[in-house]
Amino acid sequence: MAAEPAASTLAADGPADTVPQYEWDLVVIGGGSGGLACAKEAAKLGKKVCLLDYVVPSPQGTTWGLGGTCVNVGCIPKKLFHQAGLLGEGFSDARSYGWKLPEGVELDWEALVMGVQSHIGSLNWGYRVALRDAKVKYLNAKGSFVDPHTVEVVERNGTKYTITGERVVIAVGGRPKYLDVPGDRELCLTSDDIFSRTTKPGKTLVVGASYIALECAGFLHALGFPVAVMARSIFLRGFDQEIAELIGRDMERRGVRIIRPAVPTKFERDGEQVRCTFKNLDFGLEMSESFDTVLLAVGRDACTSDLGLDRAGVTVDPRSSKIPVEAEQTNVPWIYAIGDVLESRQELTPVAIKAGVRLARRLYAGATLQMDYDAVPTTVFTPLEYGCVGYSEKAATAKYGEENVEVYVSYLKPLEWTMNHEERNGQPVREDNSVFCKLITNKADEERVVGVHYLGPNAGEVMQGMAVAVKAKATKADFDDCIGIHPTVAEEFTILEVTKRSGQSALKKGC
Repeated sequence: MAAEPAASTLAADGPADTVPQYEWDLVVIGGGSGGLACAKEAAKLGKKVCLLDYVVPSPQGTTWGLGGTCVNVGCIPKKLFHQAGLLGEGFSDARSYGWKLPEGVELDWEALVMGVQSHIGSLNWGYRVALRDAKVKYLNAKGSFVDPHTVEVVERNGTKYTITGERVVIAVGGRPKYLDVPGDRELCLTSDDIFSRTTKPGKTLVVGASYIALECAGFLHALGFPVAVMARSIFLRGFDQEIAELIGRDMERRGVRIIRPAVPTKFERDGEQVRCTFKNLDFGLEMSESFDTVLLAVGRDACTSDLGLDRAGVTVDPRSSKIPVEAEQTNVPWIYAIGDVLESRQELTPVAIKAGVRLARRLYAGATLQMDYDAVPTTVFTPLEYGCVGYSEKAATAKYGEENVEVYVSYLKPLEWTMNHEERNGQPVREDNSVFCKLITNKADEERVVGVHYLGPNAGEVMQGMAVAVKAKATKADFDDCIGIHPTVAEEFTILEVTKRSGQSALKKGC
């Protein structure tokens, strides 16, 4: 990337009094987590900042307030719906602990939706107040480039005008993809819609193999609705495939129907339902089935197509529509990008926030600390949660060589689950050895821990501490030297002994 010229040299070869004067030191396009964090940090450092945010309604007409995907239609509502599912699942545990609970407890879907939306509304208002307190100018309007320093603003009522900024940060995020088959946009929902829909979803088809697909299928089933997942091939591409398949197996055991490998070819109205015609990819057969709700979770597109990036001269990857950057700087020296629009970067809220704050500090406080995109932890909130940090087993083997990779594994059952012997549809509610721990080390580097994977309850809480250890370059000896907290599932990582190479059983007996 070209070095950014100092403000005093932006008008090349001209006298000092011809240096362009901009209305704003920084214009941020996008009011999601990253854009908000960058704007507030820049304002805190004394800069004049304007932030634009506008939500284009989904094909189903859904829209939302300030805060971006995570707050409105992502992490926050997803975790709350997941928690609702866990609470329902916990009734079975409660009975085993002596609680006398009535049979046939039902979920009030509308009350859940309204409660979640009320909380989101409070967050939306909080973000507006935070911008006001930080003295950031907030425009609920759509922004696009006229030239590298000029942004056209289009308000809800159609009013248009332009503003100028010395620097511009692109933080517009992404939106769900569609399949581009007949009827998908007219008849199907996405994660943009499901969390605010007050009508019960009923019998639901979730199309996709992504973490969003599996999370939504998981909580909908846990909340009492019949759910099928249709996937083209593998689950959770890019994640550790051993655990991805364990997740699929666990969901199927719980009663989620898996239709794989298959792809929808069209959607049609069938009375009050949606009929999905799909092709089985193993045999080439076409079949159809009707559902009350079809939810598409087949990936996300960066919202760059209508930003006027060509007019600003910003390079975009034509395949992904994402923006390649170096240290969050695009090929245009005074235009930056953060968050889900970045090429080859994690689409995660904490990543966007940290990148936005560090960018503002580099631009306006003389800081030099770059965003580190390596060893970023994450959690997939499926019914049996999956947390990970670092390399998958396959990726570690490719990087370090099979002979240098040692993989420690263990299966176990949390103590809290041992009192529950209830079965549903012939399957135990709490299966033995359903929790899985995997520690991946590089033998050629003092058994440095290069990957940690955990499938089980409270995965996010367990993995946050593991991520610190991996960032600190802990070795297997460091894990072994640490005393575990008993009785917990996390302590298993301090006593792992069985390796895949050994061929010994990793199943746990006793505590």
